[in-house]
Amino acid sequence: MRITNMTEPASTAVGGYALGKLLGPSIGLALVVVVVMSMTMPTTRREWFVALICTVVASLCGGAALIQWLAIASWGATVDGQIALGGFHFAAGLPAWVMVRGWFAYTEASKGRSLLAMIKELRAATKGE
Repeated sequence: MRITNMTEPASTAVGGYALGKLLGPSIGLALVVVVVMSMTMPTTRREWFVALICTVVASLCGGAALIQWLAIASWGATVDGQIALGGFHFAAGLPAWVMVRGWFAYTEASKGRSLLAMIKELRAATKGE
């Protein structure tokens, strides 16, 4: 009879829990980047990097803020809850990509104008003038 070494159940469970804590937000972040970049590809590398960084930061910070605001951080105790929290990170990154792309489009259309003129135009637009 041959005796084989088995892994300790406690350390395996801790490893799986830690992996789940990392995968929940990471899956949400990866999906948001793929989805938004598939919808509207940036025209330059500079625009791509800025939009990518803004999207990832908005996914992390916006998702975390949303989770805290809704008081659902306890969902992280289960794998299903971690996946759901990843969805909040995903949803928080989508508006950031749209805002960055809109800003690039606006600044490209406003080439040659001063920053002060652009600010005045934006203020007038937000006030409905």
